Amino acid sequence: MGYCSGRCTLIFICGMQLVCVLERQIFDFLGYQWAPILANFVHIIIVILGLFGTIQYRPRYITGYAIWLVLWVTWNVFVICFYLEAGDLSKETDLILTFNISMHRSWWMENGPGCMVTSVTPAPDWAPEDHRYITVSGCLLEYQYIEVAHSSLQLLLALAGFVYACYVVKCITEEEDSFDFIGGFDSYGYQGPQKTSHLQLQPMYMSK
Repeated sequence: MGYCSGRCTLIFICGMQLVCVLERQIFDFLGYQWAPILANFVHIIIVILGLFGTIQYRPRYITGYAIWLVLWVTWNVFVICFYLEAGDLSKETDLILTFNISMHRSWWMENGPGCMVTSVTPAPDWAPEDHRYITVSGCLLEYQYIEVAHSSLQLLLALAGFVYACYVVKCITEEEDSFDFIGGFDSYGYQGPQKTSHLQLQPMYMSK
């Protein structure tokens, strides 16, 4: 019963991860955040493999999924530190989430709840010609906290998925050890059917 509920819970967690990361992927695409887009794509593939392994009783797939979750947790911790400007990280000057190939920021910076966007004219000389120079005000929730909330949700789902993935792998391994599908009956020894005769043999005498 516990094994079945563990599998069902892991399937539910994988489903939640897919829904949340697809939502996150959409907004990362809108903000041209290339590093998160790549990380999200890999995460989607690994979660699908983990879901397949859970349904089809493939412990190797589930183990790979659990290992990836450790890297996924590390990535999301970095994103949280980046937006909260922990250490030497700065969300204003560093463009590492776009691989330094564009000046795009988080989509939520301009489109957050209550945000008012005002174009600044004339634009400063250092501003690229194909970009507009704006000020954002009136946001009910700053964009960095929305990004932190997204990463925090991914952290919670990843930790829950890791715990249940380890549990399901343990249950599958114990089940395989308790019953050997190839040689499960070898320990009992195989004895072929023996013929029994209910006739009593009598000696025969031949006369000369």
